[in-house]
Amino acid sequence: MPRTLLNSLQVRLALRLAALYVAITGIAVGILLYQAYETAGSLNDRELSLRATDLARAVTVGPDGRPQLELPPALAFNYEARSAIDMFAIRGPADQIIAASPEEFGDIAAKWSPATDEPNYFRINSIGSGEREYYGLNIRLASVVGPVSVSVAQAAEADVLIDSLLREFVIDLGWIVPLFVLVTLGVGTLAVRSGLKPVRKISEMAAAIGPNATSIRLPDANLPNEIVPLVAAVNHALDRLEKGFEVQRQFTANAAHELRTPLSIITAALDGMEDGGEVPKLKADVARMSRLVSQLLSVARLDAIALDVSERVDLNDVGADVVASLAPWALGQKKTIGFSGQDRPVLVKGNRYAIENAIRNLVENAITYSQGGSDVMVTTHADGRVSVADQGPGIPPEHRDQIFQRFWRGKSSRSGGAGLGLAIVNEIMRAHHGTVSVEDRPDGGTIFTLGFPVAE
Repeated sequence: MPRTLLNSLQVRLALRLAALYVAITGIAVGILLYQAYETAGSLNDRELSLRATDLARAVTVGPDGRPQLELPPALAFNYEARSAIDMFAIRGPADQIIAASPEEFGDIAAKWSPATDEPNYFRINSIGSGEREYYGLNIRLASVVGPVSVSVAQAAEADVLIDSLLREFVIDLGWIVPLFVLVTLGVGTLAVRSGLKPVRKISEMAAAIGPNATSIRLPDANLPNEIVPLVAAVNHALDRLEKGFEVQRQFTANAAHELRTPLSIITAALDGMEDGGEVPKLKADVARMSRLVSQLLSVARLDAIALDVSERVDLNDVGADVVASLAPWALGQKKTIGFSGQDRPVLVKGNRYAIENAIRNLVENAITYSQGGSDVMVTTHADGRVSVADQGPGIPPEHRDQIFQRFWRGKSSRSGGAGLGLAIVNEIMRAHHGTVSVEDRPDGGTIFTLGFPVAE
């Protein structure tokens, strides 16, 4: 069996349960067979004792005053019909033979010592010319003539019926017991699986815990007592992690907030200077720092506050506002920006500020990475999508799963960005239960598409 299966708690419990069932069933079958054969022997002995009692009751006193045997007609007929199978001999108080069938058995019994009140069992291999084996008992019983010694025996083949029944019983056990074990094992396996259902449930909940879902705690209701301490330890660890994340978020938000004021002052001072020397470069550096601070604040807000995504938002209005606000900056970069909306409102469920932030990040990236003289197009679609197309260098397919990670930057990136813009977009779309996709533009460049739930 593969090691992965042996590592499964369910498989281990099932195997141990199977071994226990097989062992207990084997012991039970052995005891049952032993008792069956013991009972069969007891029935034979009981039948011989009853025959001896019937014979003792049939002893009477004859007209001549001597003991004699007067069998009831039915009993006499049975003994005559089975004379070759059933034998008996009755000895009187003086050990004289009162009756015997056959006479050879009477001759043998006459040589035995008087019987006692306790049964004395014997076995005779053959009588006369016969080759039959006989099994019987001697016992002293009361009669009308006084105590008599009664010897009864029957041929060994008389047990054929009982032996046949026992053989049939053993054969039936041969197929019933394995079937019973399989059914019981199946029921036991289902019981084990059902018992581990709460463990599987909390495992699925644990798999959903991450940096964006640190408030989840594993429930300890209906769990086995052996699992409860583990769940409690995991919950305590999650409490410590959540506090650590909270401290980190708070630090990020405070740092970004404290940096905004000095950056604003520096920007105002640079705007009052004449362009020359290092001033343009300083303005560009401050602009990048300001954007980084804004992105850090956005990340902190997304981590700390759950977005209300229940309002109705028109993508046409949001897209047009973003393009209008970024158009001067795009023209300053010697690039053009355009907007193509729908004739009717494109209403989606979401948070207007967050949606605007997501589209703005995409447009800023598109302008930053596009070559001079290129254009950026923002387009809304009637099915609740908005796309941003650029004429930049494109994104290799192998990097498209990584670009949404925080602080990830391609090796060839020269924009000076911090790698937070697309991570913010991804977080916003996740909060909206929406989608974000990347594809190549037919005439070169990249198209980012955001899909939002349509408002009803």
